[in-house]
Amino acid sequence: MKGGGIENSAFEPPSPDLGRQRRASPAGAGAGDPAREEGPCGWGRCAPKALQLCNNPEGYLAAYSLLAIFQGIVVNGLINVSISTIEKRYELNSSLTGLISASYDIAFCILSLFVSFFGERGHKPRWLAFSAFMIGLGSLTFSLPHFGSGKYHYGTKIEDTCQVSGTTSANFTCSTSTKSSLPNYLYIFILGQLMLGIGGTPLYTLGTAFIDDCVPKHKSSLYIGIGYAMSLLGPAIGYVLGGQLLNIYIDIQIPGSAKMSQDDPRWLGAWWIAFLACFFAVWLLIIPFSCFPKHLPGTAKIQAEKISETHNDGSEALVEAKNIGKSFKDFPVALLILLKNPVLMTLILASSSEALVATGFTTFLPKFIENQFGKTSSFSATLGGLVLIPAAALGQIISGLLISKCKMDCRSIIKFMIGTYSVALLLNTVFLFAKCGNEPLAGVSETYNGTGTLHNLTAPCNADCRCLRSMYYPVCGRDEVEYFSPCFAGCASHFFNNMKKTYHNCSCIGKPKRESGSEDFLYEAVPGKCPTQCKLLPLFLTFFFFAVIFTYMAVTPTTVAILRCVSDKQRAFALGVQSLFLRLLGTIPGPILFGLAIDNSCTLWDINECQIKGACWVYDNERMAYLLMGISAVCKIITVIAVVMAIWLYKPPPARSTPSGENSGTVSAIHT
Repeated sequence: MKGGGIENSAFEPPSPDLGRQRRASPAGAGAGDPAREEGPCGWGRCAPKALQLCNNPEGYLAAYSLLAIFQGIVVNGLINVSISTIEKRYELNSSLTGLISASYDIAFCILSLFVSFFGERGHKPRWLAFSAFMIGLGSLTFSLPHFGSGKYHYGTKIEDTCQVSGTTSANFTCSTSTKSSLPNYLYIFILGQLMLGIGGTPLYTLGTAFIDDCVPKHKSSLYIGIGYAMSLLGPAIGYVLGGQLLNIYIDIQIPGSAKMSQDDPRWLGAWWIAFLACFFAVWLLIIPFSCFPKHLPGTAKIQAEKISETHNDGSEALVEAKNIGKSFKDFPVALLILLKNPVLMTLILASSSEALVATGFTTFLPKFIENQFGKTSSFSATLGGLVLIPAAALGQIISGLLISKCKMDCRSIIKFMIGTYSVALLLNTVFLFAKCGNEPLAGVSETYNGTGTLHNLTAPCNADCRCLRSMYYPVCGRDEVEYFSPCFAGCASHFFNNMKKTYHNCSCIGKPKRESGSEDFLYEAVPGKCPTQCKLLPLFLTFFFFAVIFTYMAVTPTTVAILRCVSDKQRAFALGVQSLFLRLLGTIPGPILFGLAIDNSCTLWDINECQIKGACWVYDNERMAYLLMGISAVCKIITVIAVVMAIWLYKPPPARSTPSGENSGTVSAIHT
């Protein structure tokens, strides 16, 4: 789900529940008799005995879990890890890559209501075979820009040293033909994401509903919990796998003329390999899903034994009297009933607000760590995954256990949500004290040894070098100031000393701040950014880890509260409505809004000699931290207000005659 909205169960309110709690009432919901549609596992008359060993809930759960894992690997793992690399390779800004991330939810948003409405009466395993087909095709499509864009050109010259002979350090001709076509691959990425969204819709609606159909109520939470765990495992694998693959050069083999390391800002990793591998793996899953029958053996008996638990909130009588939901003509009336439910809508507003923050951080947390704490993109991606995924999983498990053990009613659950959201809001203040300032950058935040002006890379010491802004190759001077390139540092030569490159005769670099034992070279610089002096990364990760835990401790309670505050026959549809608003208000604008905030904190854009704007080279770290904290804080305040309104508006139904044991069973079945 994607945040729930993050699109995989890892990062947003469990969209997987979307179809799970269909209709608990035994009297079939207008669909065919399950007993007549139970059958062997196979393809028509071809039903080998060996396949019948898988013709049970356990066999289906195994196939479902594998598909959820690969879906999570691609959508919530690999894409988020690859965002920073894709930006640089295809000259996109963060706003456009945020649009790529949101495209998944656009497809999911459009299809979720209709798929859950029609698919519930159809052949769910075949819907999942279609899901596997589209996820595989989307993964393949997402990797295609690598094969269409040709070899990666890291620059026409490795060293951009100062040449004072009257010629530029690198020849550059500006013409209309110099405008790059690389940004046009944005549309291929969006197409791939739309395909992935189409594939994810049946998986997290009908796929989970099929599990709930074919297992007894007291086992439902166990089976769905396993499915949740698998869908959470996917993004974790995706983050780690994608992060490691970024250590491989984008074209596999580094050109012989290039002497590049991973610390070189021009280094781009092989982001595309895992997408191609997932394409082949996911398509293999079409085979098992295509052989399952419409209903597993024993489904009819299980359905007959289930007892529906409804809420007498006023709409139940209307739904029962007119049998709303039996045909598509009831769609507008059924939707209107839910939209008029104030408790449902306030809970949806709360979950959507949280989904906006969750998807934003899921998409850009690696980039935040990379720029804020001076880490490599691969290390930042791995670290982001190791923080987000376990924290999200732990939060959902803790809240699920608490709801089940304490047997909370709807009002108690909403009170519990107020507590967890409030704690998460307080922990959000970590951005105020665990932020890092920028290291001094000559021509941006620091003058050139007292000469030149801020926000101007050219100074008297490098004016004759005629350096190019399109050649970003930062070096760290002995004066502990960072320079845009050796040319802008005024360095005229370089040497290799024990395989370590050093630059010399640098006219812009001042004297070392710390006395060294040797004065052999008055001016010297080394490739790469200056080491960050900020040691706050462990503190930030600790607070952020607990903030994620408390945020996701409200995910399962939100779903349970939604299921309880609507008519029993509208529970699945209510989750469909939640999924729609979750994406319209949360997961779609989330990455775009965070991308705009990050772009707004840029202090140095890649603008070449033709004034064509590319990606951002340098960000204002403090401004970035404040902007992200501001967005997060506003959303969390809206969430708390919405949940407080929900508990104020909620009117509990009259006492039920349902035995408490049955009620407890339903709670545990819902929380996953």
